[in-house]
Amino acid sequence: MPIDTKFRSTAAEIMDDFAMEGDILTDALDKIAAINKLLGGNKVTLEGVRMLMPKNNAAKLSITDVGCGNGAMLRMLADYARKNHLNFELKGIDANKCTIAHAVRCSLNYPEIQYQCSDIFDQSKETERCDIMLFTLTLHHFSDGQITNLFNNLIKGVFVGIVVNDLERSGLAYRLFTALSYVFKLNNMSREDGLVSILRGFKKADLKRYEKALDITSSYIGWRWAFRYLWVIKTR
Repeated sequence: MPIDTKFRSTAAEIMDDFAMEGDILTDALDKIAAINKLLGGNKVTLEGVRMLMPKNNAAKLSITDVGCGNGAMLRMLADYARKNHLNFELKGIDANKCTIAHAVRCSLNYPEIQYQCSDIFDQSKETERCDIMLFTLTLHHFSDGQITNLFNNLIKGVFVGIVVNDLERSGLAYRLFTALSYVFKLNNMSREDGLVSILRGFKKADLKRYEKALDITSSYIGWRWAFRYLWVIKTR
């Protein structure tokens, strides 16, 4: 039976519960990070960051990762900065306290990374300010309206650009993830959420529609392996 990917799914993911905690959650976070690294997802986000980096490599660059998970992306960026003598100021935010605590434990050898438990949609808090903001496998958790409203607000405080690395809504990706979930021995929550994530992913037309609503004039959208899009928005 074919998988209907014409429209973004509105089904909820189990991990969208910010009160979730325990071994099932941390196992899911670690497995997601491992799969993302294996399939080259980390390199996609790094590519986006490099597209936005100023020519003066000595300049300090503040980077905030929204929905940072276990912090794997930030640790990769920290390693990249150390190797290339770059001055990255790294911050991870997530709305789940258990997720942030796990990221802190995983990043004890990375003093250049700070973490904060924060809901990016909390309007009572000051708008997050940084040079580059990352959304790696995070944006698909939000509805179309949430995405345009959020970006319309965030663009004011992001001084260089936004990097989105997220899933393509694809029937083939859905079938392949089903097989991959057994190879990685994903728990039921990770397997179910992974399939929902794909159905909540994007087509290029979706991203173009967001750009039109946001009146974005300088950006890049490109397909990358494995079944994902790199969307880079220049804010200045």
